[in-house]
Amino acid sequence: MSGPYWFPRLLLLFLISLENPFFIFWVNLWGKDRQFRISKCRRLKFELPLIRQKSTLLKKASNKQLTLLRKLRSRKYREQEKLFIVEGERALKQVLESKKVKLHSIFLEEHVTTDFSEAFFLDSALFDEVSNTENPQGVLGIFHIPNPITIEELKKQKGVVVAVDAIQDPGNLGTIIRTASWFNAVAFLSGKGTVDMFNPKVVRSTVGATGAIPYLSLELDESFQQLEESGWKVVLLDGNPGSIPIIEIPSSDKIILVVGNEANGISKSLISPKRTRALIPASGDQNAVESLNAAVALSIGLWHVNN
Repeated sequence: MSGPYWFPRLLLLFLISLENPFFIFWVNLWGKDRQFRISKCRRLKFELPLIRQKSTLLKKASNKQLTLLRKLRSRKYREQEKLFIVEGERALKQVLESKKVKLHSIFLEEHVTTDFSEAFFLDSALFDEVSNTENPQGVLGIFHIPNPITIEELKKQKGVVVAVDAIQDPGNLGTIIRTASWFNAVAFLSGKGTVDMFNPKVVRSTVGATGAIPYLSLELDESFQQLEESGWKVVLLDGNPGSIPIIEIPSSDKIILVVGNEANGISKSLISPKRTRALIPASGDQNAVESLNAAVALSIGLWHVNN
């Protein structure tokens, strides 16, 4: 350490090592906000976890909170507690900005600086433990799972409803939810065999769109029958023989667009003469690709019914 300020720098480092209360008080007064204080201290090329721990805005996560974070990795406890986790600063901000779901709490990994002033912090080892990503961004939030829409409420709606039949890949489901939100679907129906839409991997794939549209988890065939009685038309995205090109489907102001399982497609129990089976034709002779990805097929279908 050299230069005219070597002694003050050495003294600051010494006070940090002693966790000196006077030093903590002094640094918390140094600057108008936490971001400024930390940036000042980083010019000395050391981190200040101690200062952040003593901050009145950042509190250390309790054992009870840690237990909750661990439990929310399980679908059983997510449904029991009616809570889910959103990871990543961008996704967290999008969920907050949408104002569709209520915030429970925010957690930061120590040393991470963000715009979130009121939060709880975890050391790096604990954050890695509760995170569901290989390379955590150091920011996650717990949100309340919104109440589902009811069939009776949906009967009165108009527009496009997206329904998924046994979608099992979290990435696919997340993309489908995000796409449904982009096209302003009035509801999202999740059939049996579909991965939990509040699974952390699904939530991450929605990039903040979780909770943006009303949802309901249910048995699809029975629910379709009830909705058909109130004028809803069911369109099954099915590439098998007997399906018509999607551009030929009858127009309607109440359409339920259904996408099936990645490997097996639409369940046979959902196919009936009064429901339209539609396909997305390939351009020219297509021998290299058997079918479209479920999320991609739904995206094309949503674009068509909205135009």
